[in-house]
Amino acid sequence: MTTHAAPPPAPTDASAPPVLSVGFSERLPAGRTALFAVQHLLALTGIWVFPNVIGSALKLSSDQVALMIQACFLLTGLVTILQSSRVLKLPIVQGPTAAFMVAIISSGAAYGLGTAFGSMAIAGLVFMLLTIPLKRFGLFGHVSAFVSSPIVLGTLFVIIGAQLASIGAGGWFGTSGSPSYGVLALLVTVATGLIVLLCLVLGTGILKRGAVFWGIVGGSVVALLVGQWSFPDLSAASLVGAPHLLPYGFGVSLPVVVLMLVAFLQAGTESMGMYTMIASWGGETVDTARVNRGLFAEFTGTVLGALFGGIGTTSYPENAGIVRVSGVGSRFVTMTAGGIAVALAFFPPVSLFLAGISGPVLSAATTILFGIIAVSGIQMLAAVRWDDLNLAVGAVAFIVALGSQFIPTAISSALPSSVATVVTSPMMMGMFLLLGLHGAINHGVRPLLARRGHPRRLIAPIVTRTEGNTPA
Repeated sequence: MTTHAAPPPAPTDASAPPVLSVGFSERLPAGRTALFAVQHLLALTGIWVFPNVIGSALKLSSDQVALMIQACFLLTGLVTILQSSRVLKLPIVQGPTAAFMVAIISSGAAYGLGTAFGSMAIAGLVFMLLTIPLKRFGLFGHVSAFVSSPIVLGTLFVIIGAQLASIGAGGWFGTSGSPSYGVLALLVTVATGLIVLLCLVLGTGILKRGAVFWGIVGGSVVALLVGQWSFPDLSAASLVGAPHLLPYGFGVSLPVVVLMLVAFLQAGTESMGMYTMIASWGGETVDTARVNRGLFAEFTGTVLGALFGGIGTTSYPENAGIVRVSGVGSRFVTMTAGGIAVALAFFPPVSLFLAGISGPVLSAATTILFGIIAVSGIQMLAAVRWDDLNLAVGAVAFIVALGSQFIPTAISSALPSSVATVVTSPMMMGMFLLLGLHGAINHGVRPLLARRGHPRRLIAPIVTRTEGNTPA
């Protein structure tokens, strides 16, 4: 189950012997190619889970969610085909990432989805410029190193997990006033959560990697059996139809563009690690120019996908895991998976069906997902040396970002709308605080103290005073 919040796996030594039984440019028989391609698609639950989460958070209709799912199929498929064929020539599978999902929820609630996706497109153009395929590595590496500091991303993901908790928990009992509200809905929620956990803890292979998928399938069956869910009515949907251009309109807002820039940084940094790691499994190396080509294709795809309402992508670690465990590194397999995703984008009934998932089922699966996002942030924070300077960055950003959502309405309503939107959104407030404090303290104050000879201020951890305990 992917969150796309954790740091990318450490690259494998490219000089190590290849670990794949089927190389990148080898072909498999058509039947086996299709089988492994479907296996990759089962791990891409973000294509339809994330749009449903956005729909739940922003109170969208099933038709609106279905349009987003269509766009995600299209975006995922096109970028996966590009990476597997002409650009990277590696078995890379792209898919929607949680960073963009949360950015869309925060900005969509304040400015509307048209502005969220429009700002995503503008931010993507910025990163296309930073990764124009040239021999020298461009500015992306320097910007990424700053924003991808564990104290920045780690704290931000903890804030995101805390902000999203209400979305998952809010649907455990179903919708108030509906026949399914109450104990039976909670039964479906618990059953779904147990299936996801069992797959994670006891499952292996595709059962483990598709834990969210199998949990939703099993939870839907339980919901069907207890009368809490029925198949969506697809009779009014046309069998074939293209994704809609600008389905939510188009707008741009500077605070949202900055928010999307951070999401692009997270996605691009994760992809860089995936490129290097997967290439090493086939005995190849990925030079700077090749990395830039891959990132340029990823960002270009996200810009185009945003115009259709698609969620920004990154390289999925679950699919990299499938390649590693199966030993099948054929890029023609992932190319086929991308082709299937593109085909599904043109069948509206598929997207409408996925948009009609039972609310309690979705709430159970996403509750676990959001918990993993928060814990992945805690794992990143374990790499931080918690001296007093870093504590000033992380502690202040964390508590102020979460506390700002409780600012009295009388105060927030008196602020300019652009300011109120940032101040009352934990993710946006946390992002600006982390970038500002990290830059000012760790790249301003810390070097200044080092030059003035204050080593203890730079390395001494904060020790809590307790009775009978003397700080070091």
